[in-house]
Amino acid sequence: MNLVEARNLPRHVGIIMDGNGRWAELRGEPREAGHKAGSAAVRRIVRACRRLGVDALTLYAFSEQNWARPPSEVDALMGLLREFLMSERGEILNNDIRLVAIGDISRLPEGVREVLDPLRKASSSNAKMTLALALSYGAREEIAAAARELAKEAVAGRLDPESIDGALLAARLPSLSVGEPDLIIRTGGEQRLSNFLLYGAAYAELSFTERLWPDFTEDDFFAAIAAYQQRDRGVEPALRAEGGGREPARADGALPADRLRRARELSAHGSRTGV
Repeated sequence: MNLVEARNLPRHVGIIMDGNGRWAELRGEPREAGHKAGSAAVRRIVRACRRLGVDALTLYAFSEQNWARPPSEVDALMGLLREFLMSERGEILNNDIRLVAIGDISRLPEGVREVLDPLRKASSSNAKMTLALALSYGAREEIAAAARELAKEAVAGRLDPESIDGALLAARLPSLSVGEPDLIIRTGGEQRLSNFLLYGAAYAELSFTERLWPDFTEDDFFAAIAAYQQRDRGVEPALRAEGGGREPARADGALPADRLRRARELSAHGSRTGV
């Protein structure tokens, strides 16, 4: 991969982490083993984003539709989520990372929320990077909830219906609190968004890979970043401005390439600083 020619970094990356179950099945193991292996991939990519200087990373950790999975698998996923939050607390706080959560958090088990909520609060002023976990999340559900809020305000006379536009709707979407995604990556071979960041994805670049999520490496991530950096996004700022989103990352010249090279060096030799 030619990193010297890299031009600019995406400021906000979204990832659909697909393939945990198939990874386990290919090895004759229970699906829960795939989810556990997927947690290690989360750590790898969060660390890679921090080293590169990506502003925000949104991970599709648990969809609204995932509640329909077998109870044993849901329980295992919730247990792994709690374990991840506990094990990564120190690295998140020590490395100036802000943790946020989007989705219907009220549906999460108490055991998860009692770990998630304090970590969100403790990290709220961190500014190096934002890690957004999409939990019990669905983009259609998010848009519908925002539309209901606007409708209630209009009925109550607090909002002129004629004033409702893309920017106003976007302001009510929690998933856009960290800005529109510049790049969305999906692992596992499928080529669809599956109800992830639908409104914000209007002008996002999309990257699909056959690699199953537990096998997704820093080099896979860097390859997706490098491909993004070669795409022409010059027409996009004016269009995105109409929806209230951020402009794309600027072309920084050599700086992103330096970050990419440094990230690869850290990945090759390990990092003592964690996330």
